[in-house]
Amino acid sequence: MTATVLVVGSLHYDIMVETPHLPRRDETAVGSRWYPKFGGKGGNQAVAARRQSVPARMAGAVGDDDFGRLLRAHLQSEGVDADFVSVIAETGSGISVALVDPAGDYAATIVSGANLQIDVAALAAPALWKDIGLLILQNEVPEAVNRAAATEARARGLPVLLNAAPFRPLPADLLANVTHLIVNAVEAEGLGTPPVTSLAAASAAARQLSPLAANVIVTAGAQGLAAASGQETVSVPAENVRTVSSHGAGDAFIGALAAALLRGATLHVAAQTAARAAARHVAGLPAT
Repeated sequence: MTATVLVVGSLHYDIMVETPHLPRRDETAVGSRWYPKFGGKGGNQAVAARRQSVPARMAGAVGDDDFGRLLRAHLQSEGVDADFVSVIAETGSGISVALVDPAGDYAATIVSGANLQIDVAALAAPALWKDIGLLILQNEVPEAVNRAAATEARARGLPVLLNAAPFRPLPADLLANVTHLIVNAVEAEGLGTPPVTSLAAASAAARQLSPLAANVIVTAGAQGLAAASGQETVSVPAENVRTVSSHGAGDAFIGALAAALLRGATLHVAAQTAARAAARHVAGLPAT
């Protein structure tokens, strides 16, 4: 039986707004429609992993409100184990508002809400780790949560995949427990690399960041990605697809990457599989 992916992270009720263009500072753009969407990097990555036909479990927190109930229900409808998603009384669920233009580009603001109240002590519960084969983390929850989860995973000999988004400085004691570090161009530059504007620059950035973790992937959007593992660096050009929306493509990538690694794929093969899944997401196609 395939082991389970555990995602410890964020859950957001997304409000998507379609706009003719992303507004400039002090500008009010007139949008064409809005619609709700399940979100949060943690939730999206758990669903993405499950859609790659591996078991997935989510640990996080929502508020005792309609948004929270909808978020938990969606996880369950996708086949994700939501038993470890806590409901926090008198606290609003996390939300985000995302603006999407006709080219598929987007900008977003999140309000973390209940995500800031994930119980660190609960991450030590043995039941949470039953059958787990890999842990996924992101930066939309407090740093203490990531530290505790990574420490628990490594104590059990499990690989830890950190999607370091959104950017914030990464403490040494967290990185010591990270097996796979995945960053985009913005996050790579935040960690000290030169601008990532090409596939060659992504490869150079991955090599520069390789001391931070055993395996490093730098994604460069429509250019593709580069992966560094030990002395080896490989690049994967992006597939040329028609863009419907890039919103959530990074989460589709992470979920597919984790699923492939869990099945025993090499970093190169897993990165190729994940890039293909992200391209399908951008094109509005099913995960597989």
